[in-house]
Amino acid sequence: MDKGEGIRIKLSWLDIFWLVFLAGLAVIPPVHEVHKQLTLLAFALVQLLEGSMIERWPNFGGSLSVLLKILLATVLINHTGEETAINSDYFPIYFVPVATAAAYFGTWATLGWTLLASAAYCSYLYPAAQEYYLTPQSIGMLALRVLFFFLLAMIVNRFAVENREHAQQLAQANLQLAQAQEQAHRSERLAALGQLSAGLAHEIRNPLGVIKGSAEMLNQKLDASNPLAGELAGYISTEVNRLSNLVTRFLNFARPLRAETAPCNITALLDHALESVASQWQGGNIQVRRDYRPNLPPVPLDEGLFEQAFVNLIQNAYEAMGSSGGTLHLQVSCTEHNNVAGVEVKIKDSGPGIPAAQREHIFNPFVTTKASGVGLGLSIVSQIMDEHLGSIRAESKPGEGACFAVFFPTAATSAKAEKASVS
Repeated sequence: MDKGEGIRIKLSWLDIFWLVFLAGLAVIPPVHEVHKQLTLLAFALVQLLEGSMIERWPNFGGSLSVLLKILLATVLINHTGEETAINSDYFPIYFVPVATAAAYFGTWATLGWTLLASAAYCSYLYPAAQEYYLTPQSIGMLALRVLFFFLLAMIVNRFAVENREHAQQLAQANLQLAQAQEQAHRSERLAALGQLSAGLAHEIRNPLGVIKGSAEMLNQKLDASNPLAGELAGYISTEVNRLSNLVTRFLNFARPLRAETAPCNITALLDHALESVASQWQGGNIQVRRDYRPNLPPVPLDEGLFEQAFVNLIQNAYEAMGSSGGTLHLQVSCTEHNNVAGVEVKIKDSGPGIPAAQREHIFNPFVTTKASGVGLGLSIVSQIMDEHLGSIRAESKPGEGACFAVFFPTAATSAKAEKASVS
């Protein structure tokens, strides 16, 4: 164990309450019973270490705490009974492990722990029966005490379960709000950059056309008389073509999308994009694994836009694996996101993955992991997903490649969303 990794004590207001409660028990007779005081001290120690035990051993820390409290409660009962342990006035000490179990576990587990605590308490019934005659009244009193164990367990468990559910719902709502805010900010940035890109692209395209035409005329006239000048003119024409393609990408980024959706077979569209990329690939050998679930519902898509989106994602995956090759895993399945039913496509490569510093900004314009990339491809894909009321997220672990998960609402869900937005 490294230094500083031991169990640390973390006090909460509930821990302080339990400590005050145990201190109160310590000053109640029998005060001079050493075993009682030591047992209460052990109770306090377990309570102080409970949070750290659960944090350090999440799989069994809670069970260990409840079990220790049941054992200590049983020992305390044994040393506080005047004539027989089962008649000890300290029997409510079993409320402590019962309440702890109810706070940490589900209903059935809570009932199991309460049954164990009741059995530990009732274990003193046997020695009492050896010395005394058990009347129906005494048995009824014992049953009443045990029933109160279960009553406390169910009441505390009910509030604990509802509190956990509310906490999960609040966390989910906060996550959805954060995602919506990030998407809104990204959309604002994209709109502003789109307007800027459109203006710059328009101003750049006209002089590029003049430069390209002049270079081609020079190449035709100087090719025979001056080979060097003709070669240089050819370089000019080639670089102008490259800049023209870049300007086209800027215009595609800036152009408002107008999706014309129709129910589509998403796996066929994905396969067509894969064939388009694979036919032009000149790098290493790429093995493709398809995991398409059967009976997938049709998805309302604009085929042209989504062929472009899939081509971008698959092209990125191929380029990430590069000359060494690798495995491309395509997975399509039905799922739900934020209580919305739909189809999810996962495109996973076996490349180096996405650096952690860029993972949160990968869909912003001009963010790229490629040495020669511009950083508009994933921004355009994000725009396409927004237009289709879908979502896209990037998943990556160092050395395990990158995975892009694309979620599409089904036809019925999308229609409801569009109807709601219109109304």
